[in-house]
Amino acid sequence: MQTQTSSGPQDSIRSLLADIEKFCRSYDMAETTFGRQAVNDGKLCQRLRTGKGITINTVHKIQDFIRKKTTLSNPLSLTPDAATRINRPAHGSESQSPSSSSEKNDVAVDDSSPNENPSSKKRPFRFYDNRQKYLGFVNTCDEKWKVAERAAHELSHVQPVPPALRIFDAGVGDGSVLSYLLRATHQKFPTIPFFVVGKEISLEDVRLCLDNLPDRFAEHPASVICITNLFYSEAPWLMPGNMAAAAALNWHEISLQGSSAQEYGEQLKAIDDILVDGWEVKVSEKTGNPRYVRPSVLVIFREDNRFLLDSVIPRRGQVSGDYDLILAAQPWRARMSAQFKAEKVLAPLVRSLGPGGRLLAVQSAGGDPGMELVNLVWPDENPFQVNRHELLKALKDKLGRAASNYNFNAASDNKSLMKYEMKTLPNEIAGGIGTSTLFAAWNASTYVAQIEDDRLQPAVASGAYLEATEKVLQKHNGIWFNDETFVVSRKRNSIAHGASHSHSPAGQSSSGK
Repeated sequence: MQTQTSSGPQDSIRSLLADIEKFCRSYDMAETTFGRQAVNDGKLCQRLRTGKGITINTVHKIQDFIRKKTTLSNPLSLTPDAATRINRPAHGSESQSPSSSSEKNDVAVDDSSPNENPSSKKRPFRFYDNRQKYLGFVNTCDEKWKVAERAAHELSHVQPVPPALRIFDAGVGDGSVLSYLLRATHQKFPTIPFFVVGKEISLEDVRLCLDNLPDRFAEHPASVICITNLFYSEAPWLMPGNMAAAAALNWHEISLQGSSAQEYGEQLKAIDDILVDGWEVKVSEKTGNPRYVRPSVLVIFREDNRFLLDSVIPRRGQVSGDYDLILAAQPWRARMSAQFKAEKVLAPLVRSLGPGGRLLAVQSAGGDPGMELVNLVWPDENPFQVNRHELLKALKDKLGRAASNYNFNAASDNKSLMKYEMKTLPNEIAGGIGTSTLFAAWNASTYVAQIEDDRLQPAVASGAYLEATEKVLQKHNGIWFNDETFVVSRKRNSIAHGASHSHSPAGQSSSGK
């Protein structure tokens, strides 16, 4: 039974609702966002309006949330005017619409109800919805190159077996990491056919990825490259996890004609209608994650190599997994629990490894100047609460007895941690730091820390973030970030463990991303 607020409970609830509405209007925040951030209940206001009770403890949480948000601390020792401005949103500011989902494979969810105020119906976009933030990050920082180099090191442990070397990229993004990795793989295995699967739900990123592929087919003709929007629990087997979705599978074979990268590029550009139709997304009302409207698979290969690749080209419902190398770079939101990451992402990927196969996982680790900058503005911010050791423990628990078929290598910090930097000109920090450099450093830091835009707005409106950014850049003569890596490998003598996925994919869970 819920404890009603003190005397005149309905009056108290109406008063509380009025405070929430006033706060949301002032900070241009959706009431669903307020509910989730304040008490982890996106339907809080809706429940209050329908007369539901509320506990005293919940009231205190709501009041504490409003008080903390409206009386931000002044960690930068700014002038009083600047310290006041940082708490006040810009006049007339509006939430922007997301241009697309980004590399994190997430979009915001709109849980607003008809009873909410008009201002709350605007969906505030978050860091992973804003393509400009994403592109700004990947074009100013060298994380993708560092990840690709680290993944290429795993090739020394790969021992492919006929008919092909098998690679799975669990978030192909713009294809730059995959392209680098395939160049390195060609150098080591120039005569072995490649079977490659890349998971990506963003239409824009699929287009960019296809731009990176023509030269791969020119250099390594014996390649089959598949792009899919399926969930992590489905993508390794290129088959949806339930019968209805499997029956609607949007499967396209693209056999490239000719013998030059230019010809292949023109043919891949010509399939844009297929992409627009196949990569439409909707937002899950339950989780806020993007979901495909149509499960789609693109299978791309050279027509003049069809005979050679007959046993490599996948057939619908007959993909066995058995990957030699899986790359899972930043495949989740940092704040998700270890159990969630293990169940929805890591476990399905690990189960798709072949004997001797290796999964390389990469995630942000913090403890760097980027996080130092974030903590100057939000002193208590700590997005990276699940380290690799906790993830591997959760994965072992999820795998249960099957964990004995794998090796789990967290490695020491010296071997696991991977540093990447924001690229600047040699004299750009020593002299006066340009505004564009400050913008880039701030954008990268808040992107990596996964700070939602409705929290960024007060800091940006005040201009105080520029002081914090300049302070950190001058202190460290630049800015860099830490990722951590770990490897899970399947023992070569382990028993088959993925039969349920290989032969009856419709029985898989579809709850993964």
